[in-house]
Amino acid sequence: MDGTREARVETSDKGLKQNAIGFLDALIIGLASTAPAYSLAAVIGLVVVTVGAQAPAVLLASFVPMFFIAAAFFYMNRADQDCGTTFSWVTRAMGPWAGWMGGWAICVTGILVIGSLADVAARYTYLLFGLEGAAGSKLAVMTLAVIIIAAMTAVCVIGTELSARVQNVMIIAQVVALLLFAGVALFRVLGGSAPETSIQPELSWLNPFAIDSSTALIGGLLTGVFIYWGWESSVNLTEETEDSDTAPGRAAVLSTVILLVTYVSVTVAVVAFAGLGQVKEFADDDAIFSTVATGVLGSPWDKIVVLSVLTSALASTQTTILPASRTTLSMARARAMPAALGNVHPRFLTPHVSTIVIGVLATVWYVVVNTLSENFLFDTLSALSLMIAFYYALTGFACAIYYRKELTKSVKNFVFIGVAPVVGALILGFLFFRSIVDLANPEASYSGGAIFGLGVPLVIGLGFLILGAILMVVWRFAGDHERFFHRRPEVVHPDIAAGRAAPPEKI
Repeated sequence: MDGTREARVETSDKGLKQNAIGFLDALIIGLASTAPAYSLAAVIGLVVVTVGAQAPAVLLASFVPMFFIAAAFFYMNRADQDCGTTFSWVTRAMGPWAGWMGGWAICVTGILVIGSLADVAARYTYLLFGLEGAAGSKLAVMTLAVIIIAAMTAVCVIGTELSARVQNVMIIAQVVALLLFAGVALFRVLGGSAPETSIQPELSWLNPFAIDSSTALIGGLLTGVFIYWGWESSVNLTEETEDSDTAPGRAAVLSTVILLVTYVSVTVAVVAFAGLGQVKEFADDDAIFSTVATGVLGSPWDKIVVLSVLTSALASTQTTILPASRTTLSMARARAMPAALGNVHPRFLTPHVSTIVIGVLATVWYVVVNTLSENFLFDTLSALSLMIAFYYALTGFACAIYYRKELTKSVKNFVFIGVAPVVGALILGFLFFRSIVDLANPEASYSGGAIFGLGVPLVIGLGFLILGAILMVVWRFAGDHERFFHRRPEVVHPDIAAGRAAPPEKI
């Protein structure tokens, strides 16, 4: 009987279980991947230091390129439902070399950040239970973080449905807690029961043009890219989602809008209740929510916000594994990576080999780097902006190039498939090169150190991109991989662009 039930399970061409999750599951996974509570806690102090009360405006401005790139993900996914997303799409539009580098960037971002997310989850777990001593112990935090990575890797291997169920619970915990926190904080500010340091919110806080310094605005945008990053995880599950040609893309676009509302409302509430002075004290400390929450909600209700940050980091630890493992699977099936990474578990119908490999590499990177220096781990996070801007920009350009013959057929096509993705890509491309300039300064790093006279974050970011280029060349000439590297750029078929035909053959 079990064999009959399993025989009826439909799988994609890569062996993944089709229709495993629905639109709402995909949306939740996209939101969870951004770790909204943790991301905002980690950067809100830094943004306030950079632009003052215009912090909400920076998060509003950062939304623009994210929304434009989300549009590119929507239209590219409509044409090609491949779990490799950027890798597959850029390969089709711009050729295999650019596609390989886009896929490599996605894999590396996952490996670099998973350990940091697990570290936060571990520390906040101890704080939730009042174990301040353990929270301050590097060994205790590292041990629990490694356990968390292993557990979340196992969840990803066991199945996409289980991953979705876990995320459904955790996203509610963090978003509801954040909005409750923001609502109570604003109510107390407007009602006059907030501390003396509180300030009345103003509409000018939402105006990015009120920021006097272009340097400050650009610095804020670089930070904003990081906190919005991750929404595309829903599209990486496209082959496992119902209505795969539209649902994952819609989930990606909607998740950016929900993040905008959450980020702006919470930032306004925190700045108004705590005041600029207190918020600036947390420029490099993600404990701002747990501190301010005590004043807003009182004890023990402040633990709700601590739980929010905990579940945020925990959820993102799991969901960040998904895009990296699916991209690796897609690259392996296209013969752009070792074939073993393309294996799918016969029972769970998940890419178990690539998932485990990503989990192991993330663990090794985290343990080695954190053992050397905690500041070096923070420098790793700073380097992420380079990787993120790089593959997002590639996707934006790829969308316009792939649909180039369709852009003049309607105003909608021209604006949403051409102009918006290209503008988003240009903004992110500018931020990529601006990051190189800013991160080149050793003083811009947490460690304050220099390698070859350059800041550590820049060396990490560019170092991994250069390593990727080297590995790509080695792979090209190390074996029989002509089928992939001899591919030529394509253009979308008119019927596919109009939704009247099946997707193109997988690469």
